Amino acid sequence: EKSETVTPAEAAPAPAAPESPAPPAESSQNTEGNRQLTLTSSGNITFTAKVAGESLLKKPSVKWFKGKWMDLGSKVGKHLQLHDSYDRNTKVYTFEMEIIEANMTFAGGYRCEVSTKDKFDSSNFSLTVNGKVNSFPLSFFFLTEGHDDGAEFNFSSLLKKRGEGKSESQSDVDVWDILRKAPPTEYEKIAFQYGITDLRGMLKRLKRIKKEEKKSTAFLKKLDPAYQVDKGQKIKLMVEVANPDADVKWLKNGQEIQVSGRYIFEAVGNKRILTINHCSLADDAAYECVVGDEKSFTELFVKEPPILITHPLEDQMVMVGERVEFECEVSEEGATVKWEKDGIELTREETFKYRFKKDGKKQYLIINESTKEDSGHYTVKTNGGVSVAELIVQEKKLEVYQSIADLTVKARDQAVFKCEVSDENVKGIWLKNGKEVIPDERIKISHIGRIHKLTIEDVTPEDEADYSFIPQGFAYNLSAKLQFLEPPKIHLDCLGQSPDTIVVVAGNKLRLDVPVSGDPTPTVIWQKVNKLLFESEGRVRVEMHEDHCVFIIEGAEKEDEGVYRVILKNPVGEDKADITVKVIDVPDPPEAPTISNIGEDYCTVQWQPPKYDGGQPVLGYILERKKKKSYRWMRLNFDLLKELTYEAKRMIEGVVYEMRIYAVNSIGMSRPSPASQPFMPIAPPSEPTHFTVEDVSDSTVSLKWRPPERIGAGGLDGYMVEYCKDGSTEWIPALPGLTERTSALVKDLVTGDKLYFRIKAVNLAGESAAATIKEPVTVQEILQRPKFWLPRHLRQTLVKKVGETINIVIPFQGKPRPKITWLKDGQALDSKDVGIRNSSTDTILFIRKAELHHSGAYEVTLQIENMSDKVAITIQIIDKPGPPQNIKLVDVWGFNAALEWSPPQDDGNAQILGYTVQKADKKTMEWYTVFDHYRRTNCIVSDLIMGNDYFFRIFSENLCGLSETAATTKNPAHIQKTGTTYKPPCYKEHDFSEAPKFTHPLVNRSVIAGYNTTLSCAVRGIPKPKIFWFKNKMDLSGDAKYRMFSKQGVLTLEIRKPTPFDGGIYTCKAVNECGEAEIECRLDVRAPPVFLPAQFSQDGLPAKQTLC
Repeated sequence: EKSETVTPAEAAPAPAAPESPAPPAESSQNTEGNRQLTLTSSGNITFTAKVAGESLLKKPSVKWFKGKWMDLGSKVGKHLQLHDSYDRNTKVYTFEMEIIEANMTFAGGYRCEVSTKDKFDSSNFSLTVNGKVNSFPLSFFFLTEGHDDGAEFNFSSLLKKRGEGKSESQSDVDVWDILRKAPPTEYEKIAFQYGITDLRGMLKRLKRIKKEEKKSTAFLKKLDPAYQVDKGQKIKLMVEVANPDADVKWLKNGQEIQVSGRYIFEAVGNKRILTINHCSLADDAAYECVVGDEKSFTELFVKEPPILITHPLEDQMVMVGERVEFECEVSEEGATVKWEKDGIELTREETFKYRFKKDGKKQYLIINESTKEDSGHYTVKTNGGVSVAELIVQEKKLEVYQSIADLTVKARDQAVFKCEVSDENVKGIWLKNGKEVIPDERIKISHIGRIHKLTIEDVTPEDEADYSFIPQGFAYNLSAKLQFLEPPKIHLDCLGQSPDTIVVVAGNKLRLDVPVSGDPTPTVIWQKVNKLLFESEGRVRVEMHEDHCVFIIEGAEKEDEGVYRVILKNPVGEDKADITVKVIDVPDPPEAPTISNIGEDYCTVQWQPPKYDGGQPVLGYILERKKKKSYRWMRLNFDLLKELTYEAKRMIEGVVYEMRIYAVNSIGMSRPSPASQPFMPIAPPSEPTHFTVEDVSDSTVSLKWRPPERIGAGGLDGYMVEYCKDGSTEWIPALPGLTERTSALVKDLVTGDKLYFRIKAVNLAGESAAATIKEPVTVQEILQRPKFWLPRHLRQTLVKKVGETINIVIPFQGKPRPKITWLKDGQALDSKDVGIRNSSTDTILFIRKAELHHSGAYEVTLQIENMSDKVAITIQIIDKPGPPQNIKLVDVWGFNAALEWSPPQDDGNAQILGYTVQKADKKTMEWYTVFDHYRRTNCIVSDLIMGNDYFFRIFSENLCGLSETAATTKNPAHIQKTGTTYKPPCYKEHDFSEAPKFTHPLVNRSVIAGYNTTLSCAVRGIPKPKIFWFKNKMDLSGDAKYRMFSKQGVLTLEIRKPTPFDGGIYTCKAVNECGEAEIECRLDVRAPPVFLPAQFSQDGLPAKQTLC
């Protein structure tokens, strides 16, 4: 829906503001172009956006922006107001933004964005404010951090450049850079050329940028004014700071960015880099880099590519009842497409017949059981392409026993086309070049049984054509060709061409026109070294015309070079000719150069000539160098290098570099070679320190060391560990590759060998000197006395409940691996009941579900030859106790009862901590606790109620809790009554009856149609009166449109969505046996107002608006 609302200030004219359209049902985004509006200074203007809410489950979210990123929702105040409403009748949401007392700073571009859970839309418009600012200019006030409430905000200083809507040829132009370099006299010309609508704001911002560049002490290099990246790609924003230790903050639309998988912060020397991976439309925003009190601003633009159809639909022919599946492939996974049949969209409401399916980039339309009505043209549409396919559904299948065949005849011969089908009753028509054949004296058509014939007598050249037979009612087309005979001939000399070698530069187009003749038209076959070239084979293709064929190479490449043979064939004979094609090109890129003789600031670069020189001799080479983490290559020579070596100088020590080579011939410069291995002009590190043997076993040796004292700027790639047998000079790698740790375990050694070990530190510059163990190490087990390291919690009794899991881990030491023995109460453990797991460093006792019989003293022993160690562990398994025994009701007196009992027979393998005594009235049998944690076996229960009978029960308690059951007294304790009998006095009953009386009257009301309304009053009366509601003396009790409520004497009548016909006199009547009362009021229902669109007169002033 498109409508406009403008509130002009006084008599100043103001055109209407565009509104944001409702979110479309399918497309994810639909942005309209800018609208230009004009307003006089100090005037008011209202922008209105209406959103259709018929298909929305909840209220949409609407945001208003000025420029690209400034959200106006946080700027509401004296000069800016936001309103919203909802019309239940039309189901339309209305959102308004009102600018009050506008001044020149309010001019610029605005944007309204509306979004729901899965839909989004936006609309752009611009506002121009005319007139001079008064001596007391109106400013936009808002609260900012660190400022007073009266801080003035200048819109113009935040306006971004306009021009995204220009043609693609200007999309990469940096307008900021052009304005920065241009003289002031050229500013207006540049604004007109690049579509800048707010030149004044841009110049103010440019002036501030220039000042910041001059005065900046924190930044050596700031961010560019703007960046652009494709959706899904990666981008890096980089600044250089003056202090390499300075901390920076990155902000997006004023909010600090947190480190995540998509946002990566890097600090390399003075450089601070923000990397954004997999850019989406949400990353299209303004970014800031903050160092202390200084900031660097930029804007990022994210482009979204259109969705293309990479694999189109294919035509299909099926029988009635068969399954049909249309398939296409698009350029993006999960893309939204639209399916149509014969121009009519297939919607979700037709899913009983059509089924839509998505599988990655593939889209499917499935018809499970096809019918005759399903025949037609089916279309799939995206925002970047359309594909159409035809579906033919046949009622029955027709078999062709014999199809018509091509005929080659001479003049005056007879031509007979014959076909045979499975159905004798099938009729058909014969076509010649698509037109129906009319029989005459020379042309005869016959149909005998299943055989159909077309006979042509005395064939003439005019009879040469394509003949077809089409059975009626079936999608068959049996075709054949009738042609004359003429020997084929290649006429190369007719165009003055010779079969000499043809030279073409790679990348250029080669076209050879070869005149040919023959009747029927000969078949042209192109070959290259016994390889057939078809009519459409990528860049190399063949085009056939009536009197000549064309051989085309689009963008010739090296592989296209060779001898091409053209062969003409027809039934009479053949002809052939050879053409030699030579392709010259720039050389192939050389292989990656090798780096040698690396010094502090120099190195020697060596390379080999390219494998292919492009057909022309190589004239020389160009060498380039760059830092590893940089993208900028620097050329090292301006004159071509004739040799295959070059000494590169003037490099920075400690910086990692890469080299690459270009080969140059007379055609041009090759593509760059692969980059060389990264190298650093720096010396290797010093040897590792404190290299010692940590442990030795029968087949392993454990080593440890510390990093080198001098590593250098090249860093440290790792360590190389080697060993050498005593008496040998061969050093063998102990580990596969390098290790970054400062310890290593060398495995699979031979017991008894004496070995020397050494270690080297490695970085980009090479290997360090070796750190060596002076004495050989004998590979054999070192005897270590067995000893348990019993955990502190196992040094006392381990208490567990029945059913819990027991997992006891006891670490120990000892070499060689000791023998471990577990005993319980001096007996060996049952492996079916208790699990034991042993390793070289600990032993584990595991019981999945503890039982009472698992309690006891456990002993574990370590044994190595004649040395041993043992520890004892006590485990106590506890369970809930049994109930107390022999409970007795000893005595009852007054309000007291005395109880006695005996301890439980089963204490649950734990000490009885006490008892819980409960009582219950015989009438209710609800139990109440009298004593808990009671330690004696007798008690006196007091404060019993006279005249009641009581039962008592007792639970026993230990560490595991209360017993499952309780001991209960067999007979109740009766508490005797004492004293005299109470006789209540007699009173005369009072009559409280009262006739109905209204304590609060009905009030006359006037309401708007379409909104629920209520009428309320209050009444009293005893007994409770019955309530009746009337409209114009008509009872409303049976009308579903009215709902009647009565609560605590308050009477309410609810009228659902009243219309003007619901107006009238409403009466409320209250009746009981003592009398009746009634009260009435008047209800007026008004129709809602309707605003007509604004009308403008010829002079541009808004006409008088009418409110209906």
